Amino acid sequence: MGTLLTLGLLTYLAASVNFSIILFKILGQGDPRDLFSGNAGTTNVSRQLGKLWGAVILLLDVGRAAAIAQIGVWFLPGPWVPILGLILVIGNQKPMFHGFRGGKGVAGYLGFTAFISPITAGVSCLTWVVVFGLFRVTFFGSFFMITVLGVGTMMRYVWDPLVIVTAGITMALIFWAHKTNIMAFQKGRMAGEKAEGL
Repeated sequence: MGTLLTLGLLTYLAASVNFSIILFKILGQGDPRDLFSGNAGTTNVSRQLGKLWGAVILLLDVGRAAAIAQIGVWFLPGPWVPILGLILVIGNQKPMFHGFRGGKGVAGYLGFTAFISPITAGVSCLTWVVVFGLFRVTFFGSFFMITVLGVGTMMRYVWDPLVIVTAGITMALIFWAHKTNIMAFQKGRMAGEKAEGL
């Protein structure tokens, strides 16, 4: 238990370092949370600085998450490892170094799962591409991706009850973090329907 608490604290601190916020400060671009979705994640960076910088942030987030998963596998019993994934997402969403306003945790959860279950991560990425291709809505793809990652994690640990609970909470937190996207989508859809009715 002591090892879990120590690694959990270190994971939260590591996840509280938001690469996109730091990048914007270095480039003198203000704060990524001030425009568009108000999110400090890969998609918002791509919107503001371009896809290249978005890819850089994605790789940094995925790499950090994979490293944390590796450490978890080294030092924790199998079913305890996904707990670090949950803490990683919490740290990304509520970073103590950035006023507790961060990203949504999608890239981090992808990187974490990529280490413990590469096949699941690959399938989730393919799912995102297919869903985005069909609907052209980024968060639709993210929802399906996160669902695949969560269920894949449960399968990886043979439906262990602790993993089911941990992965379920992780998925719920990421879904909830998209609430502003959902509301904006609904408003846009309602506005479109009104326009069609005129």
